[in-house]
Amino acid sequence: MRQIILDTETTGLEVRQGHRLIEIACVEMVERRLTGRHYQTYLNPERRIDEGARQVTGIEDDFLLDKPRFAEVVDEFLAFIDGAELVIHNASFDVGFLDAELAALANGSGSIGDRCNVLDTLKMARERYPGQRNSLDALCKRLGVDNSRRDLHGGLIDAQLLADVYLAMTSGQVAFDLGFEAASEQKHTVALAPVTLRARPRILRAAGDELLLHEQRLDALDKSVGGRSMWRQLN
Repeated sequence: MRQIILDTETTGLEVRQGHRLIEIACVEMVERRLTGRHYQTYLNPERRIDEGARQVTGIEDDFLLDKPRFAEVVDEFLAFIDGAELVIHNASFDVGFLDAELAALANGSGSIGDRCNVLDTLKMARERYPGQRNSLDALCKRLGVDNSRRDLHGGLIDAQLLADVYLAMTSGQVAFDLGFEAASEQKHTVALAPVTLRARPRILRAAGDELLLHEQRLDALDKSVGGRSMWRQLN
């Protein structure tokens, strides 16, 4: 499954007031593994940035003057996300701005929903952690994701952090197929030739730093499921 974790920055909070995109950032994940491929661009919004947005993003009006307009990058952007599932925190905000930019184009490029399914991690977090703060920073702290690089809101950093948060939140949903169900449901069996070992199998034991990383990962799993994870219960 191909997923694109997406984040945007804008000139202000209300698309209905004419605010526009100033940054789009995406990272690609296939079968729950980050591929290293990403898409990121700043945009000239052809208007001033609200003071509140400037303080949050650290992006200045002058910085965007020589950046491309949305119409100049739309084909490249749509090619990157086409057919993927978009993973977005507070998806209605980002999709609303993207759809407004698409609607303003003369060639009629449709909407994001025409090309991609959208998964909203804010909605997921509210269902999983009702009554708690579910901002990206709050989720990073709750799930043990290091967000020390996030001094300001930047699209690419936020997309990378959201990828880690999403993986942590959904780690308990991974189907660990250990062969038990397959064995019970198998209707036909195949006789396998016996295997003869010519030498004693070599045993590789985990080093101390590997064991520490393993324990840290189990701690994160425990937090994501709100108790003891399957691996801790097996132990």
